[in-house]
Formats: sequence, C-alpha cells, structure tokens
Amino acid sequence: MALTKVKKDEVVAEISALLADSKMTVVAKYQGTTVKALQQLRREAKANGTKVKVVKNRLVIKALQANDSYKNSDVAGLNGMLLYAFNGVDEVAPAQILHSFAKANPSIEFVGAFDASGHFMGADDVKALATLPSKNDLIAQVVATLLSPVNDVTNALSGNLHALLDGVDRVLHLAGQPG
Repeated sequence: MALTKVKKDEVVAEISALLADSKMTVVAKYQGTTVKALQQLRREAKANGTKVKVVKNRLVIKALQANDSYKNSDVAGLNGMLLYAFNGVDEVAPAQILHSFAKANPSIEFVGAFDASGHFMGADDVKALATLPSKNDLIAQVVATLLSPVNDVTNALSGNLHALLDGVDRVLHLAGQPG
C-alpha cells in the first residue's frame, strides 16, 4: 500500500527526530527474516532503549539530508531491505542487540552505522562495537581497576595486623598470661 505525501512527510519527520536524538543508528539487512522474528527483535530492542524501524531507504535519505549533522553523510550503502536501530542513550546498544539477535537469526546482517556527528561506519566497525562490553560493564571494570590498589593495601594491612595479634597472643601464652 503506497503512502500518501502527508504520511511520507510524517515518517521523514519521525526519522529526522530519531536521528537527531540517537547517539548511534545501526543499519542492517533483514531480507529473509520473518515478521514474527522482527517483532521479537523490536521487543528485545525496546527493553534496552533501542528503537527498531523498517523504513524505505528513500525516506531515510530525505531525513538524513534534512538534518545538518547528517546531510553530508555517505548514503551509498543504503540499498535493499534495511532496518534501522536507534538509541539515544547508549552508542553501542543498537549494535549489541542486533548482533545478539543475529546469532539466532543469521538473515540479519550489518550494513553499517551513523554516529551522532553523521559519520558512516562500515559493517566491520559495527561488528567490533557489538562485541564490546556494555557501558555498565565497562564502568564496573574501571571502578574495579581503580579500587584494586586500595583493596591490596587494605588486605596487606589487615594481614599484618592479624600476624601481629597472633604474635602477641603467642608471647602472652608463653609467658603464662591468659590471651
């Protein structure tokens, strides 16, 4: 069913808004993926703040050209049946959700991604991003690394204190004093 001009303008406006708010927009081929699988992908993506849209490439290109950050973006790779995953909070989340979904649905294949500045990254770069730990995992790793010396010092002091108390207890015991 063909979209009316008004409906097309609404779609372009919606995509423009999503692009403006998104830190990363991942583009993937979905040909051969069932409607049921795409519905499952949308549910999983929504759970982590990612919005998945299937939109005509021509309308996405119009939305890109309407946005100052994206108007000079490379759109040569926007061919075929594509889906677009947007996330305004986490740069890596759209790539990770599509990557994990593609494990069970190999018909999903990365084409690339647009970052917030309008730079288009290739499929290999998106795959590398998808295998990174999540933002919360990275923060936890940094905190653990920063706390490691503190824990080491605390453990060393604690160990020496126990050794000192054990030594005092032995001396008192040998001297016949109750410990």
